[in-house]
Amino acid sequence: MFKRSVSGMAIAASALTLAAQPAWSQSSRLPSELASAWQATKLPDSALSLVVQEVGGSELLSINGELPRNPASVMKLVTTWAALAELGPNYVWRTELLTEPGARPNAQGVLPGPLFLRAGGDPMFMLQDMWTLLRELRLRGVRQISDVVIDRSRFGQVEIDPGAFDGAADRPYNASPDALMVGFGASRLIFTPDPAGRRWLPAIDPPLPGLNIEGQVEWSDVRCPGPPVVQTEPIMSAQGISLRVQGKVAGSCGEFSLFRLAMSQTDFATQVMRYLWKELGGTFTGQVRSGAVPLDAVLIASHESPPLAEVIRQINKRSNNVMARTLLLTLGAERGTRPATVPSSGQTLQAVLARQGLSMPELVVDNGSGLSRNALVSANSLAQMLTLAWNSNVMPEYLSSLAITGVDGTVRRRLRNDPAQGMAHVKTGSLRNVRAIAGYVLGASGKRYVVVSLVNDEQAAAVRPFDDALIAWLANR
Repeated sequence: MFKRSVSGMAIAASALTLAAQPAWSQSSRLPSELASAWQATKLPDSALSLVVQEVGGSELLSINGELPRNPASVMKLVTTWAALAELGPNYVWRTELLTEPGARPNAQGVLPGPLFLRAGGDPMFMLQDMWTLLRELRLRGVRQISDVVIDRSRFGQVEIDPGAFDGAADRPYNASPDALMVGFGASRLIFTPDPAGRRWLPAIDPPLPGLNIEGQVEWSDVRCPGPPVVQTEPIMSAQGISLRVQGKVAGSCGEFSLFRLAMSQTDFATQVMRYLWKELGGTFTGQVRSGAVPLDAVLIASHESPPLAEVIRQINKRSNNVMARTLLLTLGAERGTRPATVPSSGQTLQAVLARQGLSMPELVVDNGSGLSRNALVSANSLAQMLTLAWNSNVMPEYLSSLAITGVDGTVRRRLRNDPAQGMAHVKTGSLRNVRAIAGYVLGASGKRYVVVSLVNDEQAAAVRPFDDALIAWLANR
């Protein structure tokens, strides 16, 4: 179910199903105000899968609902729902520091033997969390450590090539999952304006050894036209890694930051740990290596993540790909086999949905984030899942994870200053040739509607006004 050949068969089957259907016009199935909005997209009728139904009531619209489509980031709805329903809203990840039995720092603060770090797959483990965890060591009298052994055995071989999907290897949305992921593995590039010198002053946070900025961003005196656009390119050399920058930014835009990938997750975590330990006044004399935590190891400090309910808010509202990937692997590790892999975790997710009575035979979850050309799901399946979620005991947590039209997340700029502002909780999806939106809309009557719109077409971006009109139409009912 996770191989290209399988998704290719699903796509071929969809094409045959579609070819067997009689020709039809969208306007014959849509109310007049939506029919005109659809016709304005100039998209072929075959490109759209649409399901709209009242929660607890009748179905309003159903067009190609059974056909498997690529949902892009709307796939995150499936991953987050399965994890929330199975693990519960209060589930947390733990990152632990341990030592050998009886290992205590001496009078000089030297810790005998290695320090063990058990990685828990925390998708929200940030730089400040690593700093806090290491500070616990300092509070316990540790000043010098030798080897650090990192146990990543919770996950199997899950590392990906960040440039494989679209060639943008430095972009955080392409980050690889890892059992020890610190700050999503991304470095922050800070650009501070120097009006007197008419130049931009760059800095890297954290300032890791061997990581530098090359080139410069040109200064402009025009009025700030919007978010700064700066190109970056990672350059490998014997001296380390340089991020070559270029672009032109108006000084009136003020200080701004970019986040970029420059190292693998394992290298970044190692360098961050070394840097923060030194910043805390500690010394490090050994190596950072992979290994297993001994069964008799003693816990000396730990960090707990925010609860799952808060984590899925970050995943869905901000459409964070690497967090979604990590969440799928966590579900696999908790309810499947360890070490968890993408295929085994996908099978676990399918089993979770099946136990809920959700039959989604066409589902190809792939990596769980929707950043995939192989992922498939039908509008019918998504609508059934959203209906089930609405009637569940964790509905409030799930609903609050979705972006609110005209208010926040990926739809903060859509339907703003419109009666539909704030009336829909949705997840959007966008890839080349794919546009999707799914979630819930509150009508003026107080009724709630499930809506799913999936478009796969070379001109898929043209569907956005139609989707906005669809949500506005439901909000006005």
